[in-house]
Amino acid sequence: MSVDFVLEAKTREDLGKGASRRLRRAGQIPAIIYGGAKNRKPTSITLEHKDLMKQLENEAFYSHVLTLKVEDKEEQVVLMDLQRHPARVEVLHADFQRVTKSSVLHKKVPLHFINEDTCVGVKMEGGSIQHNATEVEITCKAADLPEFIEIDLLEVHAGSVVHLSDIKAPKGVNLVALGHGDDQAVATVSKPKGDVAEDEEASEEE
Repeated sequence: MSVDFVLEAKTREDLGKGASRRLRRAGQIPAIIYGGAKNRKPTSITLEHKDLMKQLENEAFYSHVLTLKVEDKEEQVVLMDLQRHPARVEVLHADFQRVTKSSVLHKKVPLHFINEDTCVGVKMEGGSIQHNATEVEITCKAADLPEFIEIDLLEVHAGSVVHLSDIKAPKGVNLVALGHGDDQAVATVSKPKGDVAEDEEASEEE
């Protein structure tokens, strides 16, 4: 189910490292909004740290068109970058890009693997599943931005590899790596260990 994400923000005039440190001590996060029409300048804003952290708990927040309420105006944006503290659970800075429905985006979205428990290669053939990727780079219009892309493993046999070319991307969504001729592996259903040994023995006999 689609979720509407809304964040309250305020513009900030006090810039620089010292100002940012003061904001963080006060429980706020410095952020920036950029992009949009050619004559639009970047806008420096502040967000409440606790509000952003709560939204980040939802995976869809990272690949969703968001609403930023900046005082008396609303901005449609996507989250493009987060700077996190290396040791604490804390966000230090956030970057947002303005979008319209026709804006073309270049983003990473999560991969959701379904039917793993009933996968033929696992349930019937005793194999095991390995995820080679958890997200994928895509390009699409903002109106077509998916929250995630599903990969159905139901009929994948042991010893098989699922590649990007096997993914059925949503309408209007292009997989960047495929466009560059790179058909990456995203999941593998490994054979049981005994089968691997038998294969090696058979190869030696040959």
